[in-house]
Amino acid sequence: MQQKYYIFIGVLILAVLAGIFAYPNHFNKGVDFLNHKLSWTLPHFPEKPYILGLDLQGGVSLVYQADLSTVTDKSAAMSGLRDVIERRVNMFGVSEPVVQIQGTDRLTVELPGVTDVQQAIQMIGQTPYLEFDEERAAEETKQILDVIKQVQAAEAAKQDITKVKDWQLALQNPYFKPTDLTGKYLTKATIVFDQTTYKPQIQLQFNDAGAQIFADITARNIKKPLAIFLDGASIIDTNGDGKIDNQDLYAPIVQDKITGGKAVITGDMSSQTANSIASRLNSGALPVKIGSPISQETVGPTLGSVSLQKSLLAGIYGLLAVVIFMVVFYRFPGLLASLALVIYVALTLAIFKLIPVTLTLAGIGGFILSIGMAVDANILIFARMKEEIKSGKGLSQAIDEGFKRAWPSIRDSNFNSLIVCAILFFVATSFIKGFAFTLALGIIVSLFSAIFITRIFLMVFVGKWAEKAKWIL
Repeated sequence: MQQKYYIFIGVLILAVLAGIFAYPNHFNKGVDFLNHKLSWTLPHFPEKPYILGLDLQGGVSLVYQADLSTVTDKSAAMSGLRDVIERRVNMFGVSEPVVQIQGTDRLTVELPGVTDVQQAIQMIGQTPYLEFDEERAAEETKQILDVIKQVQAAEAAKQDITKVKDWQLALQNPYFKPTDLTGKYLTKATIVFDQTTYKPQIQLQFNDAGAQIFADITARNIKKPLAIFLDGASIIDTNGDGKIDNQDLYAPIVQDKITGGKAVITGDMSSQTANSIASRLNSGALPVKIGSPISQETVGPTLGSVSLQKSLLAGIYGLLAVVIFMVVFYRFPGLLASLALVIYVALTLAIFKLIPVTLTLAGIGGFILSIGMAVDANILIFARMKEEIKSGKGLSQAIDEGFKRAWPSIRDSNFNSLIVCAILFFVATSFIKGFAFTLALGIIVSLFSAIFITRIFLMVFVGKWAEKAKWIL
């Protein structure tokens, strides 16, 4: 008997702490009042804000299309692109960015809290694309240059350039052609200094796959130049005009086959320039090229705030509706279940902060749905208790039998719901993932609320007096 009261007190303490953690404003205001009136120095309860998604706090959504024309393993290239851009936007302090692949060649970037579209585009565009190009054969160079001359002549005559044979060749570099070695194979870029001139150099380290590709490229280009480009331009100011542009070309001569996966970029650059280049490379060299976003959308903070307020009101109305239903249909046990439901809400919101969970409109929808599902187990238990009481069993035994006999149905129904949530989370898009995660989390906490908390409440509050007033059950 003493044990159940200790557990009951523990549940109340847990509920109070969870409630204060979920919404500490009123508690901290009370602390400030006591400190002011009684000259105390009571500390505030730690405050941790909820993390809101783009649709609730506003932000920018961008869709990019990657150029996969020269890529064989498109899936791996897109995965690398996603990881690199995610690291890049994290460096800028964007809270909970969402970077996801759409289809085969599109990437969605959601940046909550960012309201300047151009700032967001610039942020993504600063991620470099590193490539190594080998020298073309003389015949290829001549062919491309001839096509370029024909296209220029057509443009001068204001003719349709697409009528020029192989006009697409005019878009290519006539002197160098891309190789398979790009920034997706780069693992690290560090600053080293030449032992003779003491000038800064950039040492590149490739992964195992990149090391093999680099060895093959250098083996077939001995005594030939190998051009290194960053974002389509050389990364060294080779012509001394004070800026790096397409006129620059950094193409060191390969002296021998290079194994081990290391390459060194040399040139007339300052330590500041070398550090800047190495930093950009370490922040993520794009494995494939992306241009300007093909789609962009901005959600204003005002619209997000309105959506949040309406979502909270929906949650409050939903909770009140469930409480009224439980009290009307199940009377005193329904009231106890409603108290357990309030504790369930406090615990779930506290867990949302602790994990933390990025709350979106879909995620809040999942949480509100879980409020209704949280009393499913109580309904099964109470219905079973009624049957046990009607069969002539005592109240204490009816409570035990109600929980025991209802558990298989509760277990199976909730387990099936969790399976569906898992499928939605791993297969669906980010919008549905938020819904599936909050719903699954709500189901797990609701099982604890219904099986453990409600049972403790019944054991503590339903005593011999209820035997004489069974109508209240």
